[in-house]
Amino acid sequence: MDVGARLKTIRKLKGLSQRELAKRAGVTNSTISMIEKNSVSPSVSSLKKVLGGIPMSLVEFFSLEVEPETQRKVIYRADELLEIGTGEVSMKLVGKGHPNRAFSFLNETYPPGADTGADMLTHEGEEAGIVAAGRLEVTVNGEVYLLDKGDSYYFDSQLPHRFRNPFDEPCVLISATTPANF
Repeated sequence: MDVGARLKTIRKLKGLSQRELAKRAGVTNSTISMIEKNSVSPSVSSLKKVLGGIPMSLVEFFSLEVEPETQRKVIYRADELLEIGTGEVSMKLVGKGHPNRAFSFLNETYPPGADTGADMLTHEGEEAGIVAAGRLEVTVNGEVYLLDKGDSYYFDSQLPHRFRNPFDEPCVLISATTPANF
């Protein structure tokens, strides 16, 4: 298994630069670069430290199916989407192996009572989405909006925001965010 190529592919999938991963992991930029070029073979503890910056366990790192950068996949079947959601919220990433993605395109499912957490989210970029099924409560910059099937949103992601399903039926949301954070 090519650890360097795998690290590079996963780092890019997560939308991290070498510099950002190095900063998060507490290592030098050159360490990440040398691992990715296979100039050095990291010890298990070193690799674990680097993966902590993603964050990802060793088991996830070695079991995650990643596509080589040279392969340009066009079609992604439902069972091939990468689950990146946490807790009750399912977030399935379309185009997990596409190199140099400019945005993250997600198929999200919010069961009744699920939300993105009590804390408001903020990050660089923009977000847009459309409710494909059910209803959703979206809070942006202190304003609460109720969206029905077919309703959509578009906002600057630096504004504090969160998503919540206080309704009795699941909500399916198709969304996109920039930059490609996942």
